[in-house]
Amino acid sequence: MKGAKPAVQQDKAALGAVPRAPAWLSKEAKAEWRRIMPLLVERKILTEADMGSVESYCVATGRIRQIEHLIGTSGTVEPALFRMQDKAMQTQRQLAAELGLTPVSRSRPAMREDADDADALLD
Repeated sequence: MKGAKPAVQQDKAALGAVPRAPAWLSKEAKAEWRRIMPLLVERKILTEADMGSVESYCVATGRIRQIEHLIGTSGTVEPALFRMQDKAMQTQRQLAAELGLTPVSRSRPAMREDADDADALLD
């Protein structure tokens, strides 16, 4: 997909509190959930419909950490591990951008605190 991504907008149906991490997430994925969810809830951009994307992002991040641990402790180079890690990194990076977790995505006017000021300039 090419071109600019649409700006992330605050949603009137946004979650008001940080939900608990799903029990089925790995330890590493739960740690990422606890790290990002307060930020995302504070921005008022997540609804119940977005939870699948958040879960997938956390799974991918957890998988990256698990595979990195395996690579570091295995003593052998397994090409399959590197391919799995690369795919998890691609998925994590794409989902991070969609969720506003990258520097570029946070620089969008809707993600900045001065978003209302920018909108006023367009009126």
